[in-house]
Amino acid sequence: MEDKLGIIIQAYMGSKRLPGKILKVINNKTMLEHILFRLTFLKHNAKIVLATSILPCDNIVEEFCIKVNINCFRGSKENVLERYYMCAKKYGFCNIVRLTGDNPFVDIEELANLIDLHFQAASDFSNSFESLPVGVGAEVFSFSALEKSYLEGKAPHHREHVDEYMLENPAVFKTSILKVPPDKNRHDIRLTVDTEDDYRKACYIVKNAKEEFITTQEAIMLSEE
Repeated sequence: MEDKLGIIIQAYMGSKRLPGKILKVINNKTMLEHILFRLTFLKHNAKIVLATSILPCDNIVEEFCIKVNINCFRGSKENVLERYYMCAKKYGFCNIVRLTGDNPFVDIEELANLIDLHFQAASDFSNSFESLPVGVGAEVFSFSALEKSYLEGKAPHHREHVDEYMLENPAVFKTSILKVPPDKNRHDIRLTVDTEDDYRKACYIVKNAKEEFITTQEAIMLSEE
């Protein structure tokens, strides 16, 4: 099953609050490059695909993928659920890790634990959002759960967000929630990049970190400074 594991990173340039944020530079690396660098430490064998929109403003995202030799998929901007479904179908993924291009500090250790939990529990949907800092967690879902969401999730918010239908229907999808160590259990801390303030904080963390690979504990400590 694991050889059919895919990581789909959703990313587009048209953020309203911080336009072009996914390619903004944080200490010599773009935000997307920070995510890809961190993923090189993941112990699982997974194909990475960057899923962007078909809008002309996202041509630069496809150019970035060619430059760094990453698979690129282009689909609907508004219907993100469809974009994920079509992408997963194209690459034949049995299980999908969902990441977003504005989270440069994804916790790779806990992502590995989440993937292990997902397989061991034979879950439809697994996530680590509830306890980790905002922007550090991830989610994994089976292709069958994604397909069911795509076929049955008809409300606008189901199409705009990949996981809404799964979150709203816990009785339908076997769900696993990852428990994390107490020193990472800080959902009050914000490590996503959605605003100019978030971006400045991310720059501060990367500039002041001891190593190139930043642990969640260190990111928490630096964000509190």
